[in-house]
Formats: sequence, structure tokens, C-alpha cells
Amino acid sequence: MSDPLEDIRASFFVECDELLESLQDGLQAIEDGHLDGETINKVFRAVHSIKGGAGAFGLDDLVGFAHSFENTLDDMRNGRLAATPDILALLFQCADILSDLVDSVRAGKDVDPQRLAPILAKLHDLQDGHRDAEDEVSPDDFTPMALSLDLANLDMDSGPDMAIGDDPEKVFLITFCPAPELFQSGNEPLFLLRSVADLGNAEITCDISDVPPIETLLPDGFHLTWYIRLKTNVDQHAVEEIFDFVEGLCQLEIEQTLSQKDASIPDDIPMDIKPLDAKADPNPAPKPDPAPLANPTIRVDIERVDRLVNLVGELVINQAMLSQSFSALGVAPNSQAATELEDFQQLTRNIQDSVMMIRAQPVKSLFQRMARIVRESAGDIGKTVRFVTTGETTEIDKTMIERLAEPLTHMIRNAVDHGLEDTAAREEAGKPAQGTITLSASHRSGRVIVEVSDDGGGINREKVRQIAEDKGLIPTDQALSDNEIDNLLFLPGFSTADTISNISGRGVGMDVVKTAIATIGGRISIVSQPGQGSTFSISLPLTLAVLDGMIIKIGSEALVVPISAISETLALQANDVQRIGPSDHVVRVRDTLIPLLDLGAVLGYSAPRACFDDTIVLVVDGEDGQQAAVVIDEIEDQRQVVIKGLEDGYGHVPGIAAATILGDGQIALIIDPSDLLNRAGTGKRTPAVLQAAG
Repeated sequence: MSDPLEDIRASFFVECDELLESLQDGLQAIEDGHLDGETINKVFRAVHSIKGGAGAFGLDDLVGFAHSFENTLDDMRNGRLAATPDILALLFQCADILSDLVDSVRAGKDVDPQRLAPILAKLHDLQDGHRDAEDEVSPDDFTPMALSLDLANLDMDSGPDMAIGDDPEKVFLITFCPAPELFQSGNEPLFLLRSVADLGNAEITCDISDVPPIETLLPDGFHLTWYIRLKTNVDQHAVEEIFDFVEGLCQLEIEQTLSQKDASIPDDIPMDIKPLDAKADPNPAPKPDPAPLANPTIRVDIERVDRLVNLVGELVINQAMLSQSFSALGVAPNSQAATELEDFQQLTRNIQDSVMMIRAQPVKSLFQRMARIVRESAGDIGKTVRFVTTGETTEIDKTMIERLAEPLTHMIRNAVDHGLEDTAAREEAGKPAQGTITLSASHRSGRVIVEVSDDGGGINREKVRQIAEDKGLIPTDQALSDNEIDNLLFLPGFSTADTISNISGRGVGMDVVKTAIATIGGRISIVSQPGQGSTFSISLPLTLAVLDGMIIKIGSEALVVPISAISETLALQANDVQRIGPSDHVVRVRDTLIPLLDLGAVLGYSAPRACFDDTIVLVVDGEDGQQAAVVIDEIEDQRQVVIKGLEDGYGHVPGIAAATILGDGQIALIIDPSDLLNRAGTGKRTPAVLQAAG
């Protein structure tokens, strides 16, 4: 049986992740120039909510740091602190440390006080500076009005927030109407009302005029509204803080109507309050429509979602088995059984799409982590970098996001260290002193494209080639295109760093990135312009679970080609094919020559063909617009298949992305079209171990 307290604690940390994301969004908006009250309040509320939740669990280190962070944000909100670049850099650093503190206490690790001390000192210095500035009063400030504090009438029992020297007492009119979602989230209005009463003298009245007769009362509805007249000497922000945790779950109006030291409340204050025993107005004024509430959500353990995905995968396989069995039995296509099977196939597809949407998450959280990498990397080497993100709402499988984090981190650091020039070099080239790194995501041709771009000097191809020759990676007389030189960066151990720093120059280069991306079915490519910068593009499948594929045959072997990579199918004639070189061929497709690839020969299933007359080819597209005509023996079917990885058993196999189980139980390999395009015309063959896998 699970511990309820641990479940609540786990929910708190999940909420912290959401609040930290909101905090980063707000700070980024402020840095982009959106310095409005709502944005600052959003940032403040995120830190305040984390502090409040941490206090409930006795997380003193987290509470203490959040409190200092919160005070600084309060100074900015009240106009005592300007949002200068230095201040924003400090706030971003505070947000990073707050995230680390949350991760530490979640893992049960101790917090290193040496790391907190310098930041806390900076925050305290800022706050002390404001206090000193406010304490410096000129002789002109000593007027009778400024010295009219009536100590005799000061309420000494008003609570911890009402000490001598606080603001004069004010009167607030508060309207509080909870929505049903407030109770569903575990909040209790009684606690909120008690917290309001703790701020001073509160007159609280409940309006029951909207309560329907018992015969029509719905148990999940709510019809009560509270009106509160609060006399206190705290400011309006302190009153609003009480309702921070129920923001969006209620209708709330807070209006300050009076500021004076007189303890009595004049009768002429406009108050529309109905006593509990008052008779309801037969024609009450209609209440405004409640503000739209966010769609309710639930949090589910990822293991449960993974289990559901696996079951859907088995459902897809069983549906394929049924289809194959119906075909073997010769069931007529227009029969009732065939019609019902088609309905079952459509239902299976809808279920699969819905389950995949459950696993899909925006890349926003990953992009925010990369923003921190940019700040820290730029600070380590003394560069000024602007980080721009686009396509943050692009959704991708959660597993892909987790496995993409490490290679993307390396690419971002590489862009900061190698891609961008130092300040002097940029100014000499007529560029802004501040470099720009752009991280983007988008959907394209059934895949997700993630790009890391910089506006630096581009790849120094002469230097790259010279390093490769010095290391013996390529012959000194080998002719290479610009694209081939760029791809030398992916060779193991290749590095262009002149000196070892905290982020580069240790012999761990882009080969690690390429390998990590390949393990999740992705590919990486480079486009670079000298003096203008470079773009590294990562192409990823939408999911690691299923794909739409075309079942083909090479001899007796069944293979799967992703539908998204096939542009058309052709039946070749002898005059369509032309030989180039001793063994390579090209095929003419509408006045365009594209490489011809004998798939059976490349995979080691058959000897190279001597004749291509009356053969079937699939025209497949690559990520960069390249095409190849892949020769096959037969097209068998088009269906959705469940992806099974080969990495654990065989490692990375050239030309092969994964495997699947067909309806008859046969294992079929899933082709990697992009890798096939890279091998077109090279004469390379895939290791025979694939025959065992097939």
C-alpha cells in the first residue's frame, strides 16, 4: 500500500517542474522586453508557490533560498529594482539554482551551502542597497504629514505582518466564489478564509442566494459566495498571496476602498453583503459568467503509460495476424466479416493514435534546459550569447525527449565554443558583439526536425581537413566535397579545439552525438556557410513505438520501408537504366537521373542483378532532398507495424533502423532509407548477421 504522504510529496515535485517552467518562461519574456506587471507577477507567483509547498514539507534550504529570491522579485515588482541585463542574469542564475535545489531534495541529497552562499550574498546586497536608499531622507521630507504617526492607536496584536512602522490601515472588499475544480484539487475555502482573518479585522458573510432547492441540488455543483470586509495594515499583495494556490479555480475580486487609522468603518462604504438569515431577493441581479477554467488534467506514472503502449503494440500485431488469416482463408472482400475487420483495423488505428498522443510532450522543457546550458557555457568562456527558440510546442515522444537531452547538450556547447567567434573577432567582421544561437523544432514529412544554428564564422574547412590528415583519418591526396569535409567532424576523436576548456577539447567530439542520435532512429546533418554560421539538423521519428510501412519482398525475405520515405513506385524497362562506372547504375525518372540501388545485393540477400528489365523500384527521399531508386522483388502490403529495436542485440546495423513482427509471426527488418541513400553507389554490403536477425 502506498504512503499517502509520499504520494503528496511526489505531486509537489511534479508541480515544481511546472512552476519552474513557468518561471523560465516569465524570465525569458522579461529579457525579451515584456516588462509588464502580469509577467513579473507570474514569475513571483512561481517562486512563492514553490516556497509555500516546500515549507509544508520542512524543506528549509529550499524555503530559505526561495524566500531571498522572492524578495528580490518583489523589489522588481514594486519598482525598486530595474530589470538591467546584470539583474536578469542574476535572476536566471537564481532560477537555475532553484531548479537544482528541487532536484536535490527530490533525490534526498544534501544541499551544498558553498554553492548557495555567493548567490545569497548578491541577493542580500541588492536588498540592503534598496533599504539604505530608502532610509536616506532629505530635510524636505520632514513635514508635519510625515511625522503624524499615531502610536497610541497602533494595534500591537495584529500579528507578525503588522509591526510598528507598517503602512496605515486599509479596508479591502473581497469577493470569493470557488469553482468545483477548487475542491477537486484538494483546496479548502475554510483555510483560505482563516488566513484572510489572520491579516486583521475581517467581517465574513456567506451569500446563499444561489443555492437551489434540495430537490434540484447537484452534489458536484457549488453555489456559495463569500464577501469579506477586511481592515488591515498590510498591502494588497499580501492579501492576494493567500489566494495564489487557487488562481484560476475561483472568481476573485479584491478592491481597496479606504486607507486610514480610524478603527471604525464608515457606513457609507458600498457593501453588497447579505446576512445569512436574510431573505433572498426574488429578482437577484445576474452574476457575471465565471472565467474559463483550464482543462482538468491528471498525472499518471510513466510506467503505466509504457505498459499501455506495449499492449497497443500487441493489439496492432494481433490485428495484422487476423488480417493475414482472413486473406489465407479467402474471405471475400465484400463480405460482412471483411467489413467488420476493416472497422476493427480503423478502431485499432484510432486507439494507437490516442495512446501515442498521451506519450507525446512538447519539447519546451528540453529547450528550457538548453537555455541554461547556453548561459553557463557562455559564462565559462566569456562570450555574450543570445539564445532564441522556435517551435517549442512541437510534440514528440517523451522517451525521445529524454534520450535527446545529452546529444543536444553537446551540440549547444559546441555551438557556443566553436561556432561563435569571440567578441573581438565578431566586431572585426562587422557583426554584433552578441552572438546568436537558435534552437528550433518542427514536423516535416512524418518526422521531427530539431536544428541548432549559430551566426558564427562557419566551419573552417581547411583547418578541418588539415586536422583529419594530421591524425591519419583521410589520405592527403583524397578529393573531398564541402559536405564530405563537414562530415569529418563526426569521426571518432575528432576535435578542432586548440585548448582544453570546461566544455571542449577532451577528445569527445561529434561522433558521440551522432551515435546517440542513431540509437533512437535519428540522423544528423550539417549545413555551413563561411562567415555566416552553421546549422546542425537532427531528424527523428515521431515515436519509437509504431510506424506506417510498406511490406516488400527480396527473395523470400520480408522487409519494411517507412511510408513517409517513399515518393513513388515504378516498373523499370531496360532503356530506363544507364550504367556509370564498372558496377553502378542510374535510372531516368522524368528527365532526372537518380542512383539505382539493388537492395538485395546491398543487404547480402542476393547477388547483384545483371538485368533490371521489368523490375520494381521504390523512389525514396532523403532528408536533404536526395533520392534513390531502390530495386525490390515484390510489394506485398501496406500496414502499421510495431518497432522493435536491434541495438541491444546487434548494435547499429548500417541501412537498418529496427525490426518488427508481421502477422504470420515472421520477423522483418525495417529499412533506414536515409542510410541507404548514403550508401548508394558505394558498393557496400550490410553484414550477413542480418540474415540471422531476419
